[in-house]
Order: sequence, then structure tokens, then C-alpha cells
Amino acid sequence: MIRHARPADHPAIHALNLAAFPGAAEADLVARLRADGDSVFEMVAEGEGQIIGHILYSRLWADSVNLYLALAPMAVSPDQQKQGIGSDLVRTSLEFCKECGAHGVLVLGHLDYYPRFGFSAAAAAKVNSPYAGSPAFMALPLEDGAFDAPLTLAYPDGFNGL
Repeated sequence: MIRHARPADHPAIHALNLAAFPGAAEADLVARLRADGDSVFEMVAEGEGQIIGHILYSRLWADSVNLYLALAPMAVSPDQQKQGIGSDLVRTSLEFCKECGAHGVLVLGHLDYYPRFGFSAAAAAKVNSPYAGSPAFMALPLEDGAFDAPLTLAYPDGFNGL
């Protein structure tokens, strides 16, 4: 079951991110984005009463009036990986991004994973951001023309130091 995260889920989400990633950077990022009010929404995958997946979106500050979001982080419990949970989280959350009126989404992610959802480095080519130029920096337009013109996007302060 995929649903929106609740405050009561925060300890389990923290533990999940610690288990899914080497080190605490992603768990700390989630906490900073929440504390700074930069988290737009979070979703969790729940199985047998446990949080087994998590995804978070934060607002990117653009030099336009359009809403752009950053997908980061996305985690699945190590013992539940390769079962489609992450894919379900990404697909469900991207649909919600569209419902929220987001113009486009950016991710700094795995080159073999995110393109299956439509993300590409080519779509991010005209985006000026701290991660521009990295092949792992990918964009997904949710509306026509979202990344056609040059665009400067600033990430929330919570991303500093990653």
C-alpha cells in the first residue's frame, strides 16, 4: 500500500533511510528538509504494518513562476528491494506531482534506474543548478516545455554538504 507519510511515520522513515543507504546523509537530509519546511510531500510504501519504502519531494526555487520539485531521497528496505516497491513509489508520487501542478521534477540519481520513468540528462541540459553537468542530474518534464528554455533552479539549504 502506498500512502502519504504521517508524522507518526517519521521514526520508521529515519530508520529505513539509515538501513537503505551507507551512512546517514539521506536520513539527515529528510530531517533537515522537514525542519526547514522545504518538504512538499512524502509518500511511504507499507507492507504488513511496516514502512518498507519512502520518497520525498522538495520545492526547487526557480527563476520562473512554475513549480519545480526535487525527488530525493527515495529508499526501499534492503530486504524488500528488487520487488517493484521503488518503482511503485516513483510512479505514484509522480502522478501526485502532476496533480499538485508541478511543471517538472529533477533528480540526482542512478543512471540505470530513473530513465525508466522518463528522466533524462538531456532534459536537464538547460538547467543551471549546483548539480548541472553531472550525468546523474536528470529531469522529467510534467508539462510541455518545462525544460525547453534555460532555467536556474536553487535547491533548499538542506542539500548543502551532500
